[in-house]
Amino acid sequence: MSAEAAGAQTPRRDPTCLFCRIVAGEIPSTSVAGDDTVIAIRDISPRAPTHVLVMPRDHIPSAAELTDADADLVGHIFAMAAAIARSEGLADGGYRIVTNVGAWGGQTVDHLHFHLMGGRAFSWPPG
Repeated sequence: MSAEAAGAQTPRRDPTCLFCRIVAGEIPSTSVAGDDTVIAIRDISPRAPTHVLVMPRDHIPSAAELTDADADLVGHIFAMAAAIARSEGLADGGYRIVTNVGAWGGQTVDHLHFHLMGGRAFSWPPG
């Protein structure tokens, strides 16, 4: 459960987590959007012309850790992703939003994040 959902005043943070360090400003990133609970940054190894990572500021290891208490947070993440897609000109052509869970799912950073990708056609199934 996220710190926000639990009523905590400061976000949970893992000092060894790359994305927690980005959220804390310890590692530079290119910000696209953000607020008190969610940030969006450009992916440093983009897989599409537009590739943005949208994530909670609170440390949640993956989607497998989400509970009903995180429903508002996840809805907010998707709303921010949709707003970014519109501002990046992706809404008409389409885009993909995906999260990877665990090693077999392709997750490489253990901090919940969603990839917003667009600007090219995608095939199915992926990789």
